[in-house]
Amino acid sequence: MPPAESPAEAQQRQQFVHPTAQHARKKGPSSFMIEPIKAFYIFLAANLISALFAPIQDCDETFNYWEPTHYLSHGYGLQTWEYSPEYAIRSWSYVGLHAIVGNIRRLLPQSTKVAEFYFVRYVLAFICSLCQVLLFRVISFTLNPRIGLFFLMATVMSPGNFHASTAYLPSSFAMYTSLLGAAAFMNWRGGPRTSLGIWWFAVGGILGWPFASALCAPFLIEEGILTLVSLVYGERQGFVQAVLRVSKGVVSALVLLAGDTAINTFFYKKIEVVSWNIVKYNIFSSTGGPNLYGTEPWTFYFRNLAINFNIWFVFALLSLPLFLLQKAISTKQHGFQYGMRTIVFLSPFYMWLGIFSIQPHKEERFMYPMYPFLALNAALGLHIILSAFGSSDPKTLIGKIPARLKLLVVVSALLFSFDLGIARTIGVFTGYSAPLKIYDALGSGVTGQQGLGGRGDHVCFGKEWYRFPSSYFLPRDMHAKFVRSEFRGLLPGEFAEARTGFGLWSGTWLPAKGMNDRNEEDMGKYVDIKHCSFLVDTQYPENHHPLPPNEPDYIADTENWEIVKCEQFLDAANTHLLARVLWVPDWGFVPEKFKRKWGRHCLLQRKR
Repeated sequence: MPPAESPAEAQQRQQFVHPTAQHARKKGPSSFMIEPIKAFYIFLAANLISALFAPIQDCDETFNYWEPTHYLSHGYGLQTWEYSPEYAIRSWSYVGLHAIVGNIRRLLPQSTKVAEFYFVRYVLAFICSLCQVLLFRVISFTLNPRIGLFFLMATVMSPGNFHASTAYLPSSFAMYTSLLGAAAFMNWRGGPRTSLGIWWFAVGGILGWPFASALCAPFLIEEGILTLVSLVYGERQGFVQAVLRVSKGVVSALVLLAGDTAINTFFYKKIEVVSWNIVKYNIFSSTGGPNLYGTEPWTFYFRNLAINFNIWFVFALLSLPLFLLQKAISTKQHGFQYGMRTIVFLSPFYMWLGIFSIQPHKEERFMYPMYPFLALNAALGLHIILSAFGSSDPKTLIGKIPARLKLLVVVSALLFSFDLGIARTIGVFTGYSAPLKIYDALGSGVTGQQGLGGRGDHVCFGKEWYRFPSSYFLPRDMHAKFVRSEFRGLLPGEFAEARTGFGLWSGTWLPAKGMNDRNEEDMGKYVDIKHCSFLVDTQYPENHHPLPPNEPDYIADTENWEIVKCEQFLDAANTHLLARVLWVPDWGFVPEKFKRKWGRHCLLQRKR
């Protein structure tokens, strides 16, 4: 629970008047103001589109979160080494919350496992929208309604939000709590809410991803500076109140940590502080840590964010220089604290981008907790640009530009950003959504015993193992299995299904075979292809290179396999960069080299 507030503190908050009250006072009516409820509907619409259409982009989402959730709800699932009791670097608290949501759907009519999958996504869309509108409201009321409007636009128009808003990942969960934590720290109406801000960032760090808690550092530094100022000027009461605010936030975080540890102790059957285990593995591992799973150059996130946020990323990068320039040349005086507060708001984006750009191992999802701050920085950057661009002083060059021409330039830029975002989103959906569509013939989305195959059949994966969308798409106790491909890393095993004499969810604490934290292949993870009733494979007609010995074209093997269902799948290796990044229609006037090249992702059934 968030830290409680005593009556004395409530009275103190009501009497609190910020020294430069511009940040703490509710703004008057503005033509840019959108009612929070309307903003919520806009956020919700964008996030529901994500819930319905976003493909699973990271196999970690499947194997580290959907599969353990499926195990809690249905008694079987794939297990990664991270859930092995020997390593215990994944929290069952986080997974358990989602399992509860999925089981609520099981109580409703027409329940299927696919319905559970999408129900969890719908709930994530709702929670994300609620968090987004709360920060939107604070930005609009404490900064400027126009900045709030741009924050909304930067969020819903970006493919980054399409990816992150409903992804079942701790980094997405940390993005939700970053929204709430930033809203608490930024809202000084009635007094600082430091303890609440610490609480929300602690929730994101303990239940989600520990490193995301670092995003509150600029706000705590600000609190420390103001506390020291209070002490220097002899304001003892202000100093005591600041210490109490921080202390309450820290205590509430420790209580949450104790609760999370208790839940994980129940599942692992030994005391485990999972958040510490994650930090220990990622920073102090002697076996290679996350770098075993690939490294990228420092430019990786800049390229990725430019694709997923287009001009909004540019505005975010320019926000701090633009603000400093504005402060240097502006004749308006807002005071030192106004400038410091704005720099604090802008700092988390730069801090996060800088820290993670120098880390060798990089993944797109590592940026998710920072997305709210990117949108905030972009909104503030565009606001500053338009403040200067909107000048009507005829003595300046900008003032001589006709107002209609200025409006045309601004609207054109925003429409261009919207078009880029839509093209990227459609491109991702049409290019990579096949793995969510091919299991219909098994009866994955219908009630009863309809569909191909029998109870407990094996659905096998070779080179396409990382595209498996989760056991929620396999009905009637069908199990996912792996046949050997050219991949030589460690594949997931299976949670133990022992029940009699072992209690509930014995797979969470029974020793797992063949697990290691060195990404070393374990031959026990494979089955002979003769035991596969179904097989998933992808065929690329444009690929004319010889196929590796362990990755034959199973689709072309019509003697042993018949096609159940195929969906087109983007052949990224033979598609031009432009068509990989954006949706390019297959219209006749589009040059052939810019057209997308297609493979097909297929579910095959063994011939009898």
